[in-house]
Amino acid sequence: MNKDLEKLFQQKFEERTYRSQFNTSRFAGFKIKFQETDLWIGVDPESFKPGMKNVALNKIKELRDKLDNYIQSDPFFKKSLKPFQPNENAPGEAIEMAQAAGKAGIGPMATVAGLFAREVGNEIIQNFSVGELVIENGGDIFALLKKNLVLSVFAGDSPLSERIGLEITTGTSPLGICTSAGTVGPSLSYGKADAVVVVAEDALTADAFATAFGNKVKSPNDVEKVISLAEKSPEILSLLIICEDKIGVRGEFEIKILK
Repeated sequence: MNKDLEKLFQQKFEERTYRSQFNTSRFAGFKIKFQETDLWIGVDPESFKPGMKNVALNKIKELRDKLDNYIQSDPFFKKSLKPFQPNENAPGEAIEMAQAAGKAGIGPMATVAGLFAREVGNEIIQNFSVGELVIENGGDIFALLKKNLVLSVFAGDSPLSERIGLEITTGTSPLGICTSAGTVGPSLSYGKADAVVVVAEDALTADAFATAFGNKVKSPNDVEKVISLAEKSPEILSLLIICEDKIGVRGEFEIKILK
């Protein structure tokens, strides 16, 4: 793999200690790792099939090879931190990345985790009969749900960390649920938010706006004005921001007090 691309994927990689809290009675979970890509895949126990592991791994390899080969011909795709137009050789996935990132005003590689979560999820759905499915990629999630799901929000040293949950209701899935943070993890962020969670129908869109909004939260005083930005983007179903002891919420999903 191209070393520059490898570094960009590394920005999305960290030790996933929070996975120990996942609901193992609702989801039969397994991990798939390939180079720097590290997914947790949860499926309802009745739908689980061992062959899902190979299907997921093969899809990861396919995507990584496709992006790596393309970036060799268009290196600015991986370098740009601003909206970028892919060249005529771009695969469909790169075009989608650029389009989603462009709506949020950022560079296309900010959507890479959402892309992998969504594409692996869709590959499993196409090859197996699945009731519920969750693909988690470093805080970026593709979810197909039949029952409501409360997601605990990890927000670093904030006193609100893991005390706030976002209840994802059924009827709109599959969904993308993506988190960005300026104080937690190695992902690139220019802000100081402890957690910015965006829910959208598409995981790439959620990933892009989570990064973009996270870049804008420099202090608790920015939470309200960044929340108001969601009004301009109908693709955003919900937005939750935690910065120190301040929280802002907008959208159709309710928050729950967990502790």
